[in-house]
Amino acid sequence: MKLLHIVRRYGPVGGMERYVWELSLSLRDMGIPVTVVCERCHGDKPAGIHVIELGETIKRPRWIAALIFSHRVSRWFKRNPQDHVIVHSHERVRVHHVTTMHGPPFANVRDKPWWKRASMRVMAHLFLERRELDVSLKIVPNSPIIKEQLSHYYPEFTSKLTLPVVPGVMPGALREARVVPRDGGIIGFVGKEWKRKGLPFAVEIIKELRLTRPNLTFMVLGPSATSDAKQLFVGWSGGYELMGWSDQAHYTDFDVLLHPALAEPYGMVVTEAMGARVPVVISDACGAKAQVTAQAGEVLSLDLTAKQWAQALNRQLMRTDQPPVFMRGWSAVAQESVAIYSELNQISLNASLS
Repeated sequence: MKLLHIVRRYGPVGGMERYVWELSLSLRDMGIPVTVVCERCHGDKPAGIHVIELGETIKRPRWIAALIFSHRVSRWFKRNPQDHVIVHSHERVRVHHVTTMHGPPFANVRDKPWWKRASMRVMAHLFLERRELDVSLKIVPNSPIIKEQLSHYYPEFTSKLTLPVVPGVMPGALREARVVPRDGGIIGFVGKEWKRKGLPFAVEIIKELRLTRPNLTFMVLGPSATSDAKQLFVGWSGGYELMGWSDQAHYTDFDVLLHPALAEPYGMVVTEAMGARVPVVISDACGAKAQVTAQAGEVLSLDLTAKQWAQALNRQLMRTDQPPVFMRGWSAVAQESVAIYSELNQISLNASLS
């Protein structure tokens, strides 16, 4: 078995990118030859993986960037035919056997008013998405929520859908057992796209919780102290930190992770926090909710009030037991992926790239 992965940015520089990075390393460690076609490798090229860089182009608008990357990948394949190679894409291209959907289908735009759908941008994204799914022999959702949405918006491709292959978690430092002061504690929030991750609602929740825990600290990783998020804390006299973004979240500093995301296809921060033995309180819009057991934390509806969310946080702050360590190695992700590759036969492989 030989594999070729397609991703624009190759490296641990984002949720989807980390997924591809860790998966390719685990596949390599299984002794499988892996090639990666990308715009650029962010960081040192890993030993044992053949990385082909096509060069960076524009980043925005995204639909034009996607079209350009797709064209360049197709041109590379014409110049470099790939026989007996399984091509696994993570982008909107047309030369692949397997594609992984890391986010919700763009087709959900159909549910919006017509004036939000009448644009070249929307038409391009819909074209690229449908073409990607149409070409695929296997479509891999990376969470149960994404699988449900794909089945809803693209029922004609349901037979191609595999079981979700959810991200793994790298083992790291564990939160030490400690008693949280009854008037304090540390609530953590992690999210670059802080609006979609629910930071405005999180601030309201923390305000409610501070009524009974005046010495509570709210640690926010994602927006910086100079970002628009600063406006959410007008009137606050301390008690929070806008720490900017870091690839290494301070999970072990948290007493609870708060993640009231409005839309979250998976939410690796949730399982990473649980991997550090940090209890979580998250919204039911998170794909990772399937991994949150009663011992690990709570999953709440966004229809509940800030006070109800604050009560859930308080329950987690008051617990005396330690949550279990969430464990899912990237080797498991690789093994599940190999099982999908093994279902493909050579006749189908040759036909799909012709």
